[in-house]
Amino acid sequence: MNNQAKMKQRVVVIAPGRGSYNKDELGYLARFHQDKEAFIQAIDAYRSVHKRDKVSELDSKAKYSFKLHTPGENASGLIYACAMADFMDIDRDKYEIVAITGNSMGWYIALACSGALGESAAVEVIETMGAMMSSGLIGGQLIYPQMDEHWRIDNTKRRELDDLIKEVNQVDACELYTSIELGGYRVLGGNEAGLAAIEAKLPIIDERYPLRLYNHGAFHTQLLSSVSQNAKAQLRASLFSVPQVPVIDGRGQIWTPYSCDTNKLWDYTLGHQVNKTYDFTLALQVAVKEFAPDKLIVLGPGNTLGASVAQSMIDIGWFNWQSKQDFVDGQQDAKKALLLAMGNSEQRLQVVRSK
Repeated sequence: MNNQAKMKQRVVVIAPGRGSYNKDELGYLARFHQDKEAFIQAIDAYRSVHKRDKVSELDSKAKYSFKLHTPGENASGLIYACAMADFMDIDRDKYEIVAITGNSMGWYIALACSGALGESAAVEVIETMGAMMSSGLIGGQLIYPQMDEHWRIDNTKRRELDDLIKEVNQVDACELYTSIELGGYRVLGGNEAGLAAIEAKLPIIDERYPLRLYNHGAFHTQLLSSVSQNAKAQLRASLFSVPQVPVIDGRGQIWTPYSCDTNKLWDYTLGHQVNKTYDFTLALQVAVKEFAPDKLIVLGPGNTLGASVAQSMIDIGWFNWQSKQDFVDGQQDAKKALLLAMGNSEQRLQVVRSK
């Protein structure tokens, strides 16, 4: 091993999910990725064929629009373009990428980053899945805290939430499930009756929660079984390849270059991943325990995952973080920060190659 290789820092890369391209991210591609014209044009070409707005045009709009930028058929393409372009900019002379994971839709991006989905395959999968509910959302999602003021996951609050979910599901016409385990938060997915019922039962926190997620369907719940069936009918298993870097899925399972059955990867991605709980917390914890990274890098756009990643690390005392304050103190100096978000301009400088 040469000296340069020894100097590299081991990193786990984390891809964001839906909801990460917001008002502040408008123009993200134009600001950071004007050098990736061919990559962006390939996405735009696919979208043009399918009569969707080009991601370059969505990104260059004068104003951010919830109606235009948040529907799945637009948000998915935008987020993939930004995140994948960020991944391309990671300084490989400085960092050795030892594993990749992602939150929810970030699973598809993680597959693309790892090489399990080639460039054209990634566009086809992400665009197809993003447009699955373009004719009408199936159910919805809300997010609710399950932690204390120190960002420590509170098992008592978790049990109380579990009990409330069971209560709601006892009521006729109500369907409610855990959609995503998101560090100190739980994302619930369900039909309107189920979501309304749990909203009536949950104590209001910080005058904000429970918070409905705009333009989100009941992802990662059995309400999306029809979406899973349609996905398997439309997307062939041959789109999937063996990853070049290990990827960790929403069950905490590791798919490695040495032991990956691509048919099973296809089946998980379009099956379990669509209609069962996505445990992002577990995926992160497995990633750090198994691959012992020096740092974590969260791809842009935005920085919505930072808190959930930190909370997942605090839960197991990783990086010796025992509380929110430990995390905040450790992040003060961007050069020493252990969690680097590429959507944060100061932290981004620690990640990217000089252009």
